[in-house]
Amino acid sequence: MATKEGRAIWQGEGMKFTGTVPSGASLTFNSEGDAFRPMEMLVLGLAGCTAMDVIDILRKKRQAVTAFEVVARGETAEEHPHMYKALDVTYIVTGTDIDPAAVERAMQLSETKYCGAMATLRQAAPVTLKYEIRVANPQ
Repeated sequence: MATKEGRAIWQGEGMKFTGTVPSGASLTFNSEGDAFRPMEMLVLGLAGCTAMDVIDILRKKRQAVTAFEVVARGETAEEHPHMYKALDVTYIVTGTDIDPAAVERAMQLSETKYCGAMATLRQAAPVTLKYEIRVANPQ
């Protein structure tokens, strides 16, 4: 079993914290202003986790991807604790001759086999996946 660690260190004012992880990376989060909010980081973690899986799989399938984006959105409950009620993940794949079946398979493998964030969040709320394929502009 692997252990993950994150630290939230209060910055001595309001609700401002610095988050750190053992790798040395850090970020600021807050409940106001232009900092990350904790619930936003959950959907960002979902987007990042599945994005890494899907782009890796598409590369292995030799898809000519020129741009790639994952948008994760979560609908939260109105009342506290404002937990996610539904999550939606959209994969936007840009390239030439992108095979829809390859995209669908990459998404499915991420969802069912590789993405720990999705496996964890899926237990709390339903996750809907969809994709768009965009044709790259010729250079």
